[in-house]
Amino acid sequence: MMKSTFFLILLAVVDGAASIKNDTSNREKRDAVLIRSKRRWVLSTIDLEENMPGPYPSIVTQMYNDKKQENVKFRIRGQGVTEKPFGLFSIDENSGIVQVHRPIDREEYHFFHLDFDVLDKKTDDLVDKTLAFDVEIKDKNDNRPEFPLSTIRVSVPENTPEGVLQATLQAHDNDLKDTPNSEFTMSVVKQNPASPKFTIRDMPGTTRVKQLAFTGCFDYDKEKQYTVLVDAKDHGEPTMSSTATVILDITDYNTHPPEFSSATYNTEVMEMELKEILRIGITDKDTPNTPASRAVFSILKGNEELNYKIETDPKTNEGVLTVIKGKNFEKTEITELEIAVENEQKLFQCVDGKPVIGTRPKPNTAKVAVKVTDVNDPPVFKNQVEKVYRNENGPKGDVLFVPQVQDEDSDINKLRYELVEDPAKWVSLDRKTGKITTVETMDRESPFVKNGIYTLVVHSIDDGKPPATASFWEERKS
Repeated sequence: MMKSTFFLILLAVVDGAASIKNDTSNREKRDAVLIRSKRRWVLSTIDLEENMPGPYPSIVTQMYNDKKQENVKFRIRGQGVTEKPFGLFSIDENSGIVQVHRPIDREEYHFFHLDFDVLDKKTDDLVDKTLAFDVEIKDKNDNRPEFPLSTIRVSVPENTPEGVLQATLQAHDNDLKDTPNSEFTMSVVKQNPASPKFTIRDMPGTTRVKQLAFTGCFDYDKEKQYTVLVDAKDHGEPTMSSTATVILDITDYNTHPPEFSSATYNTEVMEMELKEILRIGITDKDTPNTPASRAVFSILKGNEELNYKIETDPKTNEGVLTVIKGKNFEKTEITELEIAVENEQKLFQCVDGKPVIGTRPKPNTAKVAVKVTDVNDPPVFKNQVEKVYRNENGPKGDVLFVPQVQDEDSDINKLRYELVEDPAKWVSLDRKTGKITTVETMDRESPFVKNGIYTLVVHSIDDGKPPATASFWEERKS
């Protein structure tokens, strides 16, 4: 038996711009190459420009075969024909001309796979195996880089050291990845005020995320807000760009040291008295009622015995100086204190547009002279309780006790004594010397004797103004 064989030759002509009117002056042609796959022949990929301006329909390519044209017809199926997006491609069944009917957005559809059949016109039977060809949409720079937000607002402390800010910037371009159409450069195109100068830097570890950077210092007293216009421009032809506005709200920080209202203060306190003795006012140019302006006081000198403390009144921001351990006039008449004041926040300084780093300035100080005013100290008995032993029924006129008394600020010869308690009337008291002498016979069974103890109470009174009194108890055991 003899077999006959025929070859089907297909020629795909690419036309990315010509219209159905066969305007061949702008047509770019190339022969499609047949590529052998395991199962069938596949035509090479046909490139089609994204968002062609038209008019539509426009010719994409044309299919041929070696048999008489009137005996066969052509058919295509797949994406853009029998699958979504429907009605995008069509083929003239007689001429084999493939057309596209509307612009294609590559960001929506970047690739199409189509099956191509040659059929017998009379029977609709396949003349040969199904072939396939691909249409790849060539990227066009039709997307600008876009920022997620058109306005970015960031709070920046006044003491921020020069360098990068916590203001991150990102943009995305939907054009083909890793091509000039999607790659872009970010830059600062405008800022107000003009100083300090802002630039764009890569965030560490990535080139896709940027940060605002600056040199110099912020000054909250001069400028409380900055507006920075950032541009993202791609590398395609023609270039496309978009902008975002970064608003920097500067927050006040401690850039002004507190100052005392006066360099010296004078106050006084009564000897051994515990109380508030002075309020010290300060001035501060930073924002009131913030850590930048709230005062912190300390005593640098003169408080070695810890007689004083100084605290801040939260309402007035004054320093409140208080005596917490009494001073003795006989030891100290005037105390000189050195008071310092700082803020809750560490002071930030900027000199000639550069932050001062490392050196901590000395705090402002003031002198406070505290005069201790003498008060009449009471006499002091050597022992507050004295114990004397006697037998009951002893003789009258027995000297029981002569007290020993000291007085730091009075003449002991001018002291006088009083007998405060002697319930049985058994003794007498010398008002000048304090000598206690029996005037009656003492009885152990007296109701005034408790557990063999009879108690006397004596006061010593000085001649001060006002007079001061000391007491002691004498317990007589019989």
